[in-house]
This record gives sequence, structure tokens and C-alpha cells, in this order.
Amino acid sequence: MAILAVFIPVLMLGVVLALGRYEDFLLPGDQDPVNVEPAGTRPISSRGAAGTPAPSP
Repeated sequence: MAILAVFIPVLMLGVVLALGRYEDFLLPGDQDPVNVEPAGTRPISSRGAAGTPAPSP
């Protein structure tokens, strides 16, 4: 029983690592991370978020 308690987690770790490698093989990521825009950024426009602001009195 003690042998199973040692080998089952080790085998499960091997399976998880193997699946991770298999996923990287099937779904390769972007090879050029330098030109990737960070998530959550918005493009900068010449107009504000609400368009042209009203003139101040």
C-alpha cells in the first residue's frame, strides 16, 4: 500500500507534464512576444473617449 501512495502521485505528475508538452506541441504560441500588445490596453486615438469636448464658458 505504501508503494501505491508513492507511485500514484509521481505517475500523475508525469501525466500532467506530458499533457502540457503535448498541448504545446498542438497549440504553439506566438514565437515573437516582442510585438505583442499587452492585454487590457486600448489604442490611442486623436479624439477623446467622448469625442470633441465642449468649449468651456
